[in-house]
Amino acid sequence: MGDFEDLKTAIEGEYPGWQVWRSDAGRWYATRSGDLTDAQLQAGCAMTVAADDPAGLRELLREQPRGDA
Repeated sequence: MGDFEDLKTAIEGEYPGWQVWRSDAGRWYATRSGDLTDAQLQAGCAMTVAADDPAGLRELLREQPRGDA
């Protein structure tokens, strides 16, 4: 498995509009780079998602509605 920066860059490339980071405890997060409207939030869009590993983060991002939908 690659180092954090390589994985971060790859995930951000796969999911534009998301910024990826990792907590000191090792949990992976992605936060949208823009604000969401109330309608987008009601449609199931999340501002931030969290997972235990990069594969889990990718799965959560894959399930997320697009912010512009």
